[in-house]
Amino acid sequence: MPGRALILVENLSVPFDRRVWQEATTLRDAGWTVHVICPQGTKRDTEPYVELDGVRIHRYPLSAATGGPAGYVKEYGSALWHTFRLARKVGPVDVVHACNPPDLLFLVARMLKRRGARFVFDQHDLVPELYLSRFDRGEDLLYRAVCRLEKATYRAADVVIATNESYRQVAVTRGGMAPERVFVVRSAPAVERFRQVPPEPELKRGKPHLLCYLGVMGPQDGVDYALKALAALRDEYGRTDWHAVFVGAGDTFEDMKALAARLGLADQVEFTGRIPDEDLVRYLSTADVCLSPDPRNPLNDVSTMNKVMEYMAMGKPIVSFELREARVSAGEAAVYAPANDVSAFAKLTAKLLDDPAERYWMGETGKARVQGELSWAHSSQALLAAYEAACR
Repeated sequence: MPGRALILVENLSVPFDRRVWQEATTLRDAGWTVHVICPQGTKRDTEPYVELDGVRIHRYPLSAATGGPAGYVKEYGSALWHTFRLARKVGPVDVVHACNPPDLLFLVARMLKRRGARFVFDQHDLVPELYLSRFDRGEDLLYRAVCRLEKATYRAADVVIATNESYRQVAVTRGGMAPERVFVVRSAPAVERFRQVPPEPELKRGKPHLLCYLGVMGPQDGVDYALKALAALRDEYGRTDWHAVFVGAGDTFEDMKALAARLGLADQVEFTGRIPDEDLVRYLSTADVCLSPDPRNPLNDVSTMNKVMEYMAMGKPIVSFELREARVSAGEAAVYAPANDVSAFAKLTAKLLDDPAERYWMGETGKARVQGELSWAHSSQALLAAYEAACR
């Protein structure tokens, strides 16, 4: 069965997009010839073409959206043009595998289907919910447009890959997909990437405890909630025995640094930007508590957060808001504050800082879940089953 597969992704460069890279290498190991079309990175993944570990990666230049929805129209238009251009260059394939957002890549998939390809839709996000969560505009004309694009993508797909059961139910109910054509391929951290190293107390900047946030910093990611919770930890609970590090970057990176300064946290909060893996595991190995402050909104409540899985892989206890899929992923490896309640989030953080035995038990519980039922070994089998179904 293995033949030529073409993976399309617009949201991140590859191999920086860890999920897409795991999928590509899994397919490669199963005998597929794998091409990927993605944007170029700004500081890494910058070469227009590279063959990396047997995966052929074609990259195009892309400027991130600015200025609200209109900026995304410009970004996505440019990405779509480049994706069409590079797909023609790759030539005929047996499977086209499109990862959203945006829900526009089905247009490229339809072109390739006319040449005999099968279409696997890899739904990373629910774009209508993403729109409602990111832009405070309600169900306006643009919202109705993204709903129509999602429906068109479902109609074009031979098989859908969902990241969790909540997304799978959306594909079946809202998308009208037959249940046997929807496969759950959970995102799972590469355990070889997340291995503990000896803690480095100097990373705590003279404090007894280190708090850590890892992930994207966009409008819907809750970094502002985390910072306000840290201010509450200081002001309401009298705790200054901690240093916090925020690892990652995104659209609101500079805004979050400014917010930390306004809250009087500049001396206790460190923003690293994106850092190499070896530095990332140094911080996570030293951290006492990890923060998952994604607020409840239409998207976050049903989404699996990569940061949660990565914290668990490192054996770290987590403070999260009450989200449906956060509980599915983390279980007893996290404590859960009422949705969007920064004071309760701060209180739970303080409680964990005072209980090293509980922190250890939660961390070991999470690590065992990731190494067992939530590992990529399970996800890779589901991915190959989805391809087999598509090709049938």
